[in-house]
Amino acid sequence: MGVIRERHASIELLVIDRPQAANAIDLDTSEALARALDELSEDVEVRAVVVSGSGDRVFSAGMDLKAGQAGPALAINGVSGGFAGLTRREFPHPLIAAVNGAAVGGGFEIVLADDLVVAAENAHFARPEVTHGLMAASGGLVRLAKRLPPALAFELSLTGERIEARRALELGLVNRLVPEGRALAEATELAQQIASNAPLAVRASKRLLRFALEHADHDAWQLNEALSQEVLASEDAREGAAAFSDKRAPRFMGR
Repeated sequence: MGVIRERHASIELLVIDRPQAANAIDLDTSEALARALDELSEDVEVRAVVVSGSGDRVFSAGMDLKAGQAGPALAINGVSGGFAGLTRREFPHPLIAAVNGAAVGGGFEIVLADDLVVAAENAHFARPEVTHGLMAASGGLVRLAKRLPPALAFELSLTGERIEARRALELGLVNRLVPEGRALAEATELAQQIASNAPLAVRASKRLLRFALEHADHDAWQLNEALSQEVLASEDAREGAAAFSDKRAPRFMGR
């Protein structure tokens, strides 16, 4: 179905597996990703999810334009969570993009929908929709100016030019830059680091960060108070204090 799923302890790996089509997203792949993310949203055992593409050359070329021309373009975008099951989804767990090569068009929009980005040195990002008579309608135009300086966001969106991984790192679009072939391994290590922390605190932190990007400070402070009270009252908060006092590693249970 175009997606490989692997579970490593509390880390889920989702790999777009259409290397013959530059990991482009057709309807079957979009539906498979949507089903996986629907399930993972409710899975309390999951502490982080890593999204990548097969091979070492392409993360994803975005929507399969041949499939789109055949008619199901609206269906590809209309699955649960939007394009690739992700671009319109409020997902509770941390999402990490392991960008192993080119992230183009909708592939770039998938990256922008993730929380953290690990990129290989051979990776690049581009929004060429305008060169094909299209626009980036799956979140690229909504999110890019929040992740890059506005002038550069305009330039990339209106020209279709690409940005290399090292420049993306300098601008803060990428969290970590790694040698070619190491993106998935490094992203998994980052996911494991996150997974070692208290799940309730991690999910609450992600939710508040996302909310604060979209809302006024007054509203963010209200959510801050509600979430902090929930986290403070949790078993994990008590375990964290006890572990610190006992000078041992905490055993967080997500309660």
